[in-house]
Amino acid sequence: MKTKGLLHPLGTVELPLDQVLVGDCIAAMDALPPASVDLVFADPPYNLQLGGDLRRPDDSLVDAVDDDWDKFASFADYDAFTKAWLAAARRVLKPDGALWVIGSYHNIFRVGAILQDLGFWMLNDIVWRKANPMPNFRGRRFTNAHETLIWAARGESSKYTFHYEALKGGNDDLQMRSDWYLPLCTGDERLKDAGGAKVHPTQKPEALLARVLLSASNAGDVVLDPFFGTGTTGAVAKALGRRFIGLERDPVYAKAARERIAGVTPLPPEAFATAPSKRSEPRVPFLSLVEAGLVKAGETVVDDRRRHKAVIRADGTLSVGPAIGSIHKVGALVQGLPSCNGWTFWHVERDGKLMLLDVLRGEIRAQMAAA
Repeated sequence: MKTKGLLHPLGTVELPLDQVLVGDCIAAMDALPPASVDLVFADPPYNLQLGGDLRRPDDSLVDAVDDDWDKFASFADYDAFTKAWLAAARRVLKPDGALWVIGSYHNIFRVGAILQDLGFWMLNDIVWRKANPMPNFRGRRFTNAHETLIWAARGESSKYTFHYEALKGGNDDLQMRSDWYLPLCTGDERLKDAGGAKVHPTQKPEALLARVLLSASNAGDVVLDPFFGTGTTGAVAKALGRRFIGLERDPVYAKAARERIAGVTPLPPEAFATAPSKRSEPRVPFLSLVEAGLVKAGETVVDDRRRHKAVIRADGTLSVGPAIGSIHKVGALVQGLPSCNGWTFWHVERDGKLMLLDVLRGEIRAQMAAA
């Protein structure tokens, strides 16, 4: 699958957008211009260090990861490889870019230490709690029911993307937590060859990548996956209006990825467009509501249970007895709290019903948008 690339402004190298490149990921990243991608999602080799076959209690063979790409001679070799690909990834990230990397207990702690040494700035670790984990057939350890994702900004001062309100809205208006309960990749989503065998042993579920991309990227962003496998990152990126660059050294996986992505139909923009965050909306001081006549000097504001009240002053402050201050300061004062969001605490009465000040602020913002 090939589409027209993008000529990067920092040089003459054309970004291979929406392409799967076969070869060594470090060499491929070194060939890209610096500061050219918005997000990196990496699912590197886990270095499982499996010794011998893994069998079920009935002596049947478990389809485990025993491919050459997951084998390293020593921890030192694995660490050197990890440092090299992370350094290459950091070079191609934009200053406000970020990286996600997924792993198991075999490797994620080594990866985390190295990315910190390279200057990445830790934002979160996410626990992917598997709804249907593989049992521990030997019965000598706990069932491995999760994997860990590290989310890190390129640097401490990076202004990384995070769609907090969108995630909260899709989570029944609760903050999205750092433990994600999602099933393994199964059913029709799992790619299989003509003989019915898995094309790739560690294919990630599309739901996992969708949550990553929806939370930490914008439509049109360039997402780089240096361990592309069978193309889950590319398939989800195409569906959600992102661009991707896939790097994969195994031509069998790369072929499967191209065929898979070719069959993806992008969603209509309204299905993935991110609503503007409150922080990005224009600032509206409370005085603007007074000046617009939406509230009046001398009018009383109350909380939702009418336990507290304050008087609106002509200068856009509130008064409670001798105390005068902003809607936030006075809201905190009457509750005995260190802080308060006055927009979502104070109400005015309209037609016998209480109305949040935040609703009236929304009217001002709508007028500003229409102007």
